[in-house]
Amino acid sequence: MPELVAYTDGACSGNPGPGGWGVLLIARDGDRVLKERELKGGEPDTTNNRMELLAAIEALDALARPSAITVVTDSAYVKN
Repeated sequence: MPELVAYTDGACSGNPGPGGWGVLLIARDGDRVLKERELKGGEPDTTNNRMELLAAIEALDALARPSAITVVTDSAYVKN
């Protein structure tokens, strides 16, 4: 079974303000990358925490079936 990792981030300019989120999904078999997928989005009036959470939510929502996945985030809010 491949190892799945989602690298997530979100930010906004002002809080609230315009913001965006992004995800890099990677499926690996050892050191070999089997598949990569990028996800992204944004909103005109949002908060930093909302964008950080939405990145993680969208990463999980993109999974085609129940899977073990590691979510990598720099957000203590999402982590906790």
